[in-house]
Amino acid sequence: MSVRDLIILGCSSQQPTRLRNHGAYLLRWNQEGFLFDPGEGTQRQFIFADVAPPTVTRIFVSHFHGDHCLGLGSMLMRLNLDRVNHPIHCYYPASGKVYFDRLRYGTIYHDHIQVIEHPVSKEGIVHQDGAFTIKAKFLDHGVDNVGWRIQEADTVKFDKDKLKAAGIRGPQVKELEAKGEIEIDGKRIKLEEVSWVRQGDIFTSVIDTKPCKNAVSLAKGAKLLLCESTYLEEHKDLAHSHNHMTAKQAAAIAKEAGAQKLILTHFSARYRDLKPFVEEAREIFPNVDVADDFKRFDFPLQDFLLTQK
Repeated sequence: MSVRDLIILGCSSQQPTRLRNHGAYLLRWNQEGFLFDPGEGTQRQFIFADVAPPTVTRIFVSHFHGDHCLGLGSMLMRLNLDRVNHPIHCYYPASGKVYFDRLRYGTIYHDHIQVIEHPVSKEGIVHQDGAFTIKAKFLDHGVDNVGWRIQEADTVKFDKDKLKAAGIRGPQVKELEAKGEIEIDGKRIKLEEVSWVRQGDIFTSVIDTKPCKNAVSLAKGAKLLLCESTYLEEHKDLAHSHNHMTAKQAAAIAKEAGAQKLILTHFSARYRDLKPFVEEAREIFPNVDVADDFKRFDFPLQDFLLTQK
């Protein structure tokens, strides 16, 4: 089975600490490596995480505040140095094109890689293929800031017992999948009679925002929701004035959206202990954990029984 996990390369907010680097998040999902908000030092964090940078296939920048993008240039230069032969897709708010260019071309180097830009100017689907659909929505942070929803394609799964009972075997299975029905001994068997659909999993990234409807929309039914929770409730006023959220507000979004698991991140440097974030969030949403540098969260396939419910 292909690797499916979320690796925290950094979880601090504007100011890094001795223990927490600027934010950066790598989602390894089948054959893709989705890198979100590469802050300063991301290239080095890959070394400590023991992950090869060429794993990255797509880079997402939510907005162009420094802690979310200062590692972009060095990551592209590293991929260029490694001479990756796959294209690097970059998604970012279109209004930040000037900052993207400054980061990409901030130093002298020989450009060998293929960078495909996807500046986002309107909400909706920004990429779709046979494997994934990527959607973008604008969040509430005072500047153009994009949240991301990645959903894998649904897949048809066959019930071996039903195939056997119907007498369908070998190449006939592929024929049935392609045509939707097949005739066996004078009887027509439809695809849905011997199969079931595994709905594609959903990952959502909501970083830097006040609570808003678009955050809930992006997180609807997400298997894994990575969400900012810069402050605790005692600093709720700071969260509002700086266009951020508290752990409880992030938990409320997860609950309303019906997400399966919530990962809190983007912590203010004023906090050393992250346990209170979990404690406050669990008052509203039970399945919650906190990001921490180099922590990994598995993102496994759902099993048959869970999918069937």
